[in-house]
Amino acid sequence: MITDDKSRWSDLFSGKNTAITIALSLGVALYAINILVATTILPSVVQDIGGLDLYAWNTTLFVVASILGSVLSAALLNRYGARGAYLVASLFFIIGAMLCALAPSMPVMVVGRAVQGFGGGLIFALSYAMVNLVFEQKLWPRAMALISAMWGIATLVGPAVGGIFAELHAWRWAFGILLPIMVLYAAFTFCILPREKSQQQSVALPLMQLLLLAAAVLIVSAGSLATSGWVNVGGIILALLLVVWLVRREGHSSARLLPQAALRRGSALVPLYATVSLLVIGMTSEIFIPYFLQILHGQSPLISGYIAATMAAGWTLSEILSSGWRGAGIRRAIVSGPVLVLLGLLALAVLMPIPSDGGWQALGPIVAALTLVGFGIGFGWPHLLTRILQMAPEADKDIAGASITTVQLFATAFGAALAGMVTNLAGFISPGGVAGAASAAYWLFLVFALAPLLAIYSAWCSVVMNEPENEVDNVKPTPNSSEC
Repeated sequence: MITDDKSRWSDLFSGKNTAITIALSLGVALYAINILVATTILPSVVQDIGGLDLYAWNTTLFVVASILGSVLSAALLNRYGARGAYLVASLFFIIGAMLCALAPSMPVMVVGRAVQGFGGGLIFALSYAMVNLVFEQKLWPRAMALISAMWGIATLVGPAVGGIFAELHAWRWAFGILLPIMVLYAAFTFCILPREKSQQQSVALPLMQLLLLAAAVLIVSAGSLATSGWVNVGGIILALLLVVWLVRREGHSSARLLPQAALRRGSALVPLYATVSLLVIGMTSEIFIPYFLQILHGQSPLISGYIAATMAAGWTLSEILSSGWRGAGIRRAIVSGPVLVLLGLLALAVLMPIPSDGGWQALGPIVAALTLVGFGIGFGWPHLLTRILQMAPEADKDIAGASITTVQLFATAFGAALAGMVTNLAGFISPGGVAGAASAAYWLFLVFALAPLLAIYSAWCSVVMNEPENEVDNVKPTPNSSEC
């Protein structure tokens, strides 16, 4: 079916779209701000309550819980409608933030982050899942770009909130300030979102796949605590075996994480999901950037938070730039994005490990490299996500919307666990200090450059599997192809 592909940004803020657009965008903004706040203040948290060995676990468990929330979002939407689903999600987020604000030790902090992650994952997934429910298809790319662009807003707010409270030695208030904001957000969504429940038939939850997915991430995270390289390698092998089991289970189960036949050989969804995953894995190296900047380059929590956030700023800028492209422009954006990410990570592997006095002669190139990584990820991002929605079977549109978040969060969790393993093996904890941070930075960015290198091939495959006229005419692409 051919549809009118002409759309304007103003269409998202006209009539009944206005309130919905604000609600969905704010949800992702709050989720992103929370992540950047936590990333910025984590070095201060470690100084206060200890737990350097659990540094990466703050991100890993937060994201694993977010995955659980994202998968449950479709069932929650079916059962309670948008209004009830957002209310439940907000309550979990509020409880988690309270636990973090009151945490006396790092294990309690990690638990709080997990609860917060569950609520945040619900909000994050609901925001994406509702795009195809409330907007015309011609608005999907712009809606996806706008929602994802909230990470850009977060780059302004998150590091400021985290950095200011960290410098005031009041990091707990960085979580506490989120409480009244989330209460207001819950009230807003309850008032403006529709109360009607989804008319689609509810399906069984893919509990086995969720268990395998969480186990794979946690095994890599647990292995990262060991000092033996063999233990770490064994953890990765076991995790990969669990992922293979998950893929086989997904292909034969009626309760699925992904649209039907999404992982079948020859499916055009495979390279799309692979590209999204690899790009996100490449970006998860950012969780250690504030620590590296403070230890190696003498930056304050506030400045280090803002420098780390330039990666998200680059992502937002390129999304806005490319969201309205069509045809050949889309194909160029999807394929060239991973190349830019690769160049940025290789530059960071060279620049970040060299200690400096914090002058802009040293920091300027680092900022440019971080921005390049984010720019490469965002370049084809809205079109990758739109293609996933377009190619999903009509009966699986809800699953497709939630799957975007599930895949993105799984890649984030796996990447965070892998980052913890690489840095620990490279000397992050022992010897620690400047020498350990320098070694960890070098190996982290070098190893993670493999992700965009692989994404170049998967992105090319995702383009080959779609006829050029699909982007021009907005025709739904063929779900399966054997061209790549």
